[in-house]
Amino acid sequence: MAATIPHAGRPVDRRGILIELGGTALVVFALTISLVGFHIKDISGGITLDLRIVDVVSAVAIALVVRGWMILMRHGYYRVVTISAGAVAAILVVSLLFGGAGVQFYMPFKAKLLQWLLAILSTGFAIGAALRMARDGRTAVAEDDGAASDKQVALMDRVGAQVQRNALWIGGFLFAAAACFPFMPGVNLQYLDIGVLVLTYIMLGWGLNIVVGLAGLLDLGYVAFYAVGAYSFALFASPDSPLLQELGLTEGISFWLCLPFAGLMAALAGVALGFPVLRLRGDYLAIVTLGFGEMIRVTLLNFYSLTKGPDGISKIPPPSLLGYSTESKMDEETLENTTEFHTAMGWEFDQADTTVLLYFVILAMALATNFFTVRIRKLPVGRAWEALREDEIACRSLGINPTNTKLTAFGLGAMFGGFAGSFFATRQTFVSPESFTFIESAVILAIVVLGGFGSQIGVVVAAFLLIGLPEIFRELQEYRMLFFGGSMVLIMLWRPAGLLAHREPTIRMHRRKARGGRAEAGGAA
Repeated sequence: MAATIPHAGRPVDRRGILIELGGTALVVFALTISLVGFHIKDISGGITLDLRIVDVVSAVAIALVVRGWMILMRHGYYRVVTISAGAVAAILVVSLLFGGAGVQFYMPFKAKLLQWLLAILSTGFAIGAALRMARDGRTAVAEDDGAASDKQVALMDRVGAQVQRNALWIGGFLFAAAACFPFMPGVNLQYLDIGVLVLTYIMLGWGLNIVVGLAGLLDLGYVAFYAVGAYSFALFASPDSPLLQELGLTEGISFWLCLPFAGLMAALAGVALGFPVLRLRGDYLAIVTLGFGEMIRVTLLNFYSLTKGPDGISKIPPPSLLGYSTESKMDEETLENTTEFHTAMGWEFDQADTTVLLYFVILAMALATNFFTVRIRKLPVGRAWEALREDEIACRSLGINPTNTKLTAFGLGAMFGGFAGSFFATRQTFVSPESFTFIESAVILAIVVLGGFGSQIGVVVAAFLLIGLPEIFRELQEYRMLFFGGSMVLIMLWRPAGLLAHREPTIRMHRRKARGGRAEAGGAA
């Protein structure tokens, strides 16, 4: 029988706690030893292997401390957690703000960013334990193990519902912040480029949200439509395209003319994918969509006569503005700029102007995607998607055609993926099959899952967390996947439905109750 420590009327299993801590140490050790434990250095004398045992041991120690705090809070030792976590947070904050060289010297990770993250985590534990202790008035174990977690989940659900109800105000604030972002003080070209990247993934997340969040169809090959849109634009816009060279053309079609064509081609690819998967559900549907995405990538890689295979297509022009090019090109005969927008306006060329233009182009495209999704959700086809997501058999019994419903979801979701792909091509000025691997589909799906199925604002939050923060914190690039995986695990444990998951029905059989407590007349008597 396991040795126990009586506490607050209920025994605490020592052996179970040790097993839990040991399992945590083994998991963290297995992850860190493969990801950050070894570093290959190429020096003049040859290639050497640099062992980072200190980093691995430090990661295990940090994980054990955090897990220990969680165990202590679970068993009611709030005072211990408050004191210890507060002390750790205070030491880290003082070291970072006032330059405590001694403390930073003994920190296992030299990156200040990681120290800030640890300080924030410790502060969160200290505040959480203090609030719990103030609420209970004593350090006691809750009578029900699931009571605290249930209250937290209920609180988060209420927060998600409140966010959805105030979506108009929150959306307006986010739009104002996004519109003013390029003109804010301290925003340089790097941050602006990160903003363009985040908005691209927000648009992709909103497009995939039609398929996964509204229609409930798990799609692991969404990057295929992204690739179709990118190559549809590149083949008709770049002078380096084999298609234009075969036609004898030296100039391609404008971005604004190719954009609808790219969306149409991606939508056709979505419908082509929809036909074979009409009778599939769940894991089988995911496997087929995954295979479709890989088929598109392999086709682009091997169809060299059209796509140039692994060499890719370059010289893709940026979007034009009012009929003028936004590039800086000189006429070989006159050696003067005559067709450029900055020349027509009497401005000097600046690369930042092109980045600002790209930022507002993707912002407009993302807003159009959001507007379309919100509006179509209230139409019969949107309600058919939600009915299909909840129960396909009930959907059939209501007279809804599942075939048409699935095809419209795949087609419209793919269309926005194609729009985003064409923007990706004009932003990068180069496309190749290596840009459309499975990891892209996984990241886009993770954004939808993390934000919450069907939640538009949740996609924005998740895109910022999964795309923006890793780009801003590139000094921790060796640990980014570790944080990425850890955050996903925590979300699945604490918020399996997503950060802001709240399914507000688009139509109700009865009206809501009035404030006075009397139900208003609604529906059939």
